Amino acid sequence: MSDIIDAPPIDKIDIWNRDDMEPRIREILDRTVRDRVKGPYAAKTDSEVIAMLENYFARTEGLDAIVIADVARMAGGASKEQFAFTLRHRDDAVGERLVLRMDPLEAISQTCRGREAQVHVAFADILPVASVRSIDADGEILGQPAIILGFVDGVTEPSEGTGHGVSGIGTRYDDWAAKLAPQFIDALAQVHRFNWRSADLSYYAAPEAGTRQAAIWQVNWWSQVWWDGVVQPVAMVTYAERWLRENAPICEAPVMCHSDLRLGNFMFEEPSGKFTAVLDWELAHIGDFHEDIAWAIQRLFGTWTDDGIFLVCGLIARDEFLRAYEAASGNHIDPVKLRYYEVLNAYKCAVIDLGQAMRAATESNNHQDIILTWLGSAGAVFLEQLVMLIREA
Repeated sequence: MSDIIDAPPIDKIDIWNRDDMEPRIREILDRTVRDRVKGPYAAKTDSEVIAMLENYFARTEGLDAIVIADVARMAGGASKEQFAFTLRHRDDAVGERLVLRMDPLEAISQTCRGREAQVHVAFADILPVASVRSIDADGEILGQPAIILGFVDGVTEPSEGTGHGVSGIGTRYDDWAAKLAPQFIDALAQVHRFNWRSADLSYYAAPEAGTRQAAIWQVNWWSQVWWDGVVQPVAMVTYAERWLRENAPICEAPVMCHSDLRLGNFMFEEPSGKFTAVLDWELAHIGDFHEDIAWAIQRLFGTWTDDGIFLVCGLIARDEFLRAYEAASGNHIDPVKLRYYEVLNAYKCAVIDLGQAMRAATESNNHQDIILTWLGSAGAVFLEQLVMLIREA
């Protein structure tokens, strides 16, 4: 018998068990498929938002003389409909400025508003995050899953800067980078140091330490998104899934992962440069910290200096970023695991662009069909990344 056949299993995790994933993620993905036939979805008008919110606050808080004023659709992203508004009522004539984030019928990522609310609350005293005003996790009152957050002042890119793009892509921070980079690195370190066992995270589950489950849960999540939504099969996506299963690394100590901390997903004030909010926690989960690091260093989320140096999230050179993160977090970056999660993240982006985005656009189940179709064209970028990364692994 060969040494390979006689070798004991790495752990008890079945890398091909597609049902092995967080229960709440399974619920959300199943709901997506079940509700897909309810489309098409139309963007909410201001009057519809006002009626929804008046009914919501009357039912959930018993407020009287409710006035929803100054409703303004907020730009950014292709996952949620977002509106800023002011809530006034009999006991508060001045009003409270708030933000409504609610799910369209289908988006580029299907996630849970309950999870988003819990992680905001968990980090309220650790990082600058928007406060949670209210949550309708399954849309039982508003009619679609939603979270209501406190309004935060700030910008996601310099007002006088260059390189503005969709979802922050292409942003150049230039002279702002010296102020922003240390805060960005500290935010990642704070997320990964967070004691998730001490928080109310009932919508979450944690992978078993010392196994490959952290990686396999992510592969199962995003492969399910692909097979549920694929419009046209892509051989490289299928091959990448197999590679990810067969090369899944062990995670010795699962941590909280933001899963989308990059340029465009933090706000800061001008002129101080002080962070006012870390944004878009909807993909947060408990897993391997290498996943967050690999996400931040993706080429799409960076820029180049005039002399050709790649800047992670437009802020800091890659090697300097990795060293600074290790110093701030106390974590040692394993280059093999980092490369694995670079492949996983390119796979996720390919699934989002070529699968979920195209499915939502095809079904007319999102309010931003043009952006979703544009994202489909970006899928080739990640297919190229997959080929390059797997060849080099």
